[in-house]
Amino acid sequence: MSRPPDHEHLDDQMVKMEVNLDDISGEWLGYVMDILFEAGANDVYYTPIFMKKNRPGVLLQLLCSKSSVDQIKEILFKETTTLGVRYYPLTVHRLERSFKTVETKWGSVAVKEGIYEGAVVQRSPEFEDCRQIAKMHGIPLKKVYEQVWKLLNG
Repeated sequence: MSRPPDHEHLDDQMVKMEVNLDDISGEWLGYVMDILFEAGANDVYYTPIFMKKNRPGVLLQLLCSKSSVDQIKEILFKETTTLGVRYYPLTVHRLERSFKTVETKWGSVAVKEGIYEGAVVQRSPEFEDCRQIAKMHGIPLKKVYEQVWKLLNG
């Protein structure tokens, strides 16, 4: 296996944290997600689960740096109904990222590219650019994405 180029992202050491919640409001979950991101979480997500006595619940999981663990743990204890937090080290490999701009007939859209071993392997139009264009021109969001993909693929 060849070594990736020096400019490519290599493995990052992160921490995965999680709590099970069976007595929290959906509105609170949205609030907690926002403050977890503000505190440095790289990713926050929820999964529906069934807990003891077949109670429906939510598994809240997040990724953060080692340096954010104490602050994140404090938020989880103070802002959710959890009685315990699980966390463990995790290795994450990230692709090198670059941006290009695509000029549609309605305006510019930034496109994020993921690069692996020197080649673009992922492309993603920036949602906010596409959303703005769709609203400004009164066209379906899907139509904006179709235009961007058409321009990207020649």
